[in-house]
Amino acid sequence: MSSSQKRRLEKTTELLERLAEKSSGNLLIIVEGRNDREALRKLAVKGDIITAKTSGRSLLDVLRDVRERGIQEAILLMDFDRRGKEWTRRLAQNLEKMKVKTNLQYWGELLNLVGRDVKDIEGIPAYMETLRRKSGDQSSKV
Repeated sequence: MSSSQKRRLEKTTELLERLAEKSSGNLLIIVEGRNDREALRKLAVKGDIITAKTSGRSLLDVLRDVRERGIQEAILLMDFDRRGKEWTRRLAQNLEKMKVKTNLQYWGELLNLVGRDVKDIEGIPAYMETLRRKSGDQSSKV
């Protein structure tokens, strides 16, 4: 394993640990689908996670759901493809109009760290496991 892959594994692990810690607070995480939510659960991210694009949900459905929960902050973790980036932009704009703090920090950092190798949130657990296997890291999963 190259040193850059090892650094990517370390930085991504650290980022996911910070996300897991932050997720226990009074905030909402918005992902695209059920598999994305399940992937975050595998990565020890607890907290309130809703899906934006399952069962024919529209942008308005998601915004209504956020309003009903009365939360102050939402972390957006859409996929890294063109459509995911568009949903991220649209959700962020609309949530800010609703006076909900929109946190794009984790999405941006994940995009920079794994965006070349992973196209969606649901692919992160397998990607992390592959990096661990290549590095010989036998430590527990994130």
